[in-house]
Amino acid sequence: MFFERVYDKSLAQASYVIACQAAGVAAVIDPKRDVDTYLKIAEENNFTITKILETHIHADFLSGSRELASLTGAEMYLSDMGDKDWQYEFPHKKTLNGDHIELGNLDFGVVSTPGHTPESLSFILTDKAASDAPVMIFTGDFIFVGDVGRPDLLEQAAGIKGSQEIGAGQLFESLQDFLDFQDFIQVWPGHGAGSACGKSLGAVPSTTVGYEKIRNWAFKLLDDKETFTKTLLEDQPEPPKYFAKMKQLNKIERKLLTEVPEIRHLNKNEFKDILHGEMPIIDTRTPEAFADGFLSRSLNIENNNSFPTWMGWYMDYDKPFALIAMPDEIEDLSRKLMRIGLDNVFGYISPSELKEISDLAFNKEAPIGKEAVKEKVVNQNAQIIDVRGASEYKKGHIDGSINLFVGKLNENLEQVSKDRPVIVHCLSGSRSAIAYSLLKANGFENVYNYSGGWQDWQQL
Repeated sequence: MFFERVYDKSLAQASYVIACQAAGVAAVIDPKRDVDTYLKIAEENNFTITKILETHIHADFLSGSRELASLTGAEMYLSDMGDKDWQYEFPHKKTLNGDHIELGNLDFGVVSTPGHTPESLSFILTDKAASDAPVMIFTGDFIFVGDVGRPDLLEQAAGIKGSQEIGAGQLFESLQDFLDFQDFIQVWPGHGAGSACGKSLGAVPSTTVGYEKIRNWAFKLLDDKETFTKTLLEDQPEPPKYFAKMKQLNKIERKLLTEVPEIRHLNKNEFKDILHGEMPIIDTRTPEAFADGFLSRSLNIENNNSFPTWMGWYMDYDKPFALIAMPDEIEDLSRKLMRIGLDNVFGYISPSELKEISDLAFNKEAPIGKEAVKEKVVNQNAQIIDVRGASEYKKGHIDGSINLFVGKLNENLEQVSKDRPVIVHCLSGSRSAIAYSLLKANGFENVYNYSGGWQDWQQL
């Protein structure tokens, strides 16, 4: 048996390539959209990809199942366990609880594990050439290392009222059934630490059934459904705005991208034309480079592992946007954007080319420290805006600050006064850099970035 985990750090998302070496055939579970990764693995190992499996209709990334199927001819095995609102609307192999998917000497047993979503499946793998005992279970967003999938996304992101309590009840029952699995079975989840699909995911890539039974908080509450539900639903991170769009796109017919698209390099005149309109401009440089000279209407979303998530918070899927980016980062940016379906990239210009455009006014930012924060609050009646998540703010915050989560700040600008200085901060500076640029782009003049944030404030 061949096994390889493919991990996308930018979305903390795991997909898997499993193959029967004797038969030369492979399956991919929960593929990302830039599917050249799997084609390369198959080519290097002389496999033919014949099957594609999905654990559920994903909310956090645009599945590459259809791209991969179009390139390989592989069959897609997708859940038929959800109700009419949560079923795939394009041709596929309808997959049900108790089904078995054969791949040479390998067998994938299908297990219905609703809770995170109604149609969620897990796949339990047996290598029949080695043993009749199962070796792995691929749990998708059902069970993570140290955590379980959140059931509130349908309500919080997709607007289906009352679904989170129903999902919590389904998850409670699915976990009861999970107790029947043998302790030695390896658990390979769909996400790792940093994903918004849970609140306390572990950084270790895999676990075992037995270890989760004794370590995972959820299994300690299976004798009390009410306490389990309350604990499960409280303090979940804010679901990114784009999750609802992914739920839609992952179940309907849509445009396929079978290659990583090239982002067009804009010349100086083309970029100057953009400045006369309202097209969003995203500056992907570090906060430090941005602060040294930036366009007042640009949004600073740094090209790091969080880039696609914040882009999903702010971008309109129906409107084009432009990038300020280093040329050697363009392919990486293109992959990150296509993984969440943000295909409407008008083009990019490099920071050096931007500085060569005449008649452009650049602003500079001088981040402030703890003592300056205190001085501005006392002497200038400054507002302190804590842009961390609600659960972070709840655990501790600067006295007198108000909590406006950075992802929703643009929807709550009326709560920030333009007549008083504004100080923004997060934990250590990355989110407050976005908030700072957002406020400046919306006409706030007297804005300061306390880049040390809560981490610095707690130091003596």
